[in-house]
Amino acid sequence: MFQEERMQLIIEHLRKHNRISADDIVSLFDVSRDTARRDLIKLEEQDAIIRTRGGAILPVPPDERRSYKDRLLHISDEKRAIGKLAAAIVRQGEHIILDSSTTVQTCAENLNGKSCTVITNSIYSADLLSNHTAVEIRLLGGKVDKEQRYVYGTSVIETLSHYYVDKAFIGIGGITMDGFSASEEEGKIKHKMMQAAKQVIVLADHSKFDKRYGYRFADWSLVDMLITDQWPSQDWRTFLAEQQVEILIPEPTIEKEL
Repeated sequence: MFQEERMQLIIEHLRKHNRISADDIVSLFDVSRDTARRDLIKLEEQDAIIRTRGGAILPVPPDERRSYKDRLLHISDEKRAIGKLAAAIVRQGEHIILDSSTTVQTCAENLNGKSCTVITNSIYSADLLSNHTAVEIRLLGGKVDKEQRYVYGTSVIETLSHYYVDKAFIGIGGITMDGFSASEEEGKIKHKMMQAAKQVIVLADHSKFDKRYGYRFADWSLVDMLITDQWPSQDWRTFLAEQQVEILIPEPTIEKEL
């Protein structure tokens, strides 16, 4: 079978099953692991897939908004490692903001009952943290997006203007050297959350780099720290050093194992 045929079948498999592993490719097409790796690299170069640890998923078009349940199903190991590290830097007694992104939600999952105050517009995070008696929760009030499971609107933005917090954990749709992007509604809320914090921590896996998503809501002047799953390119490291943004990577460093 030619590589082009195999790649098309890989895409068809992804459309049916949402994800594929390198082992799946070896088994389905009777090829070596190196061949499976080369197929995934070529598909990634064509922007046809997003490579994950051990395999791949299909990218989501910028204008397509997945449901809350679908977003949770696609939380990668990389995102979970980012969230765990983010939770580890929360100190006892701090007031923190968590936005409604799935990567930030993994931070909530790992707070493990730390004594802190969490301000959030995420219904999921508020519900999850309600099981931790040590965590005080302040769920922002506003319009409820039933599909995406978060609260939004002018009342959320207005309420945020009255808060002063220690840390804000912000997820993004896309990250470039020009700044951060998301949907317009979410972006306006994220920007206000960033303004309310002494320290702003952006959580972004490697797939978000050099991507734009609709609405640019902030630039690097508002950011203190970036937590990501693998070291970015040298150009990015130089840029982040110039912006005085600290980079944190989960240990052991998550690498693509194909």
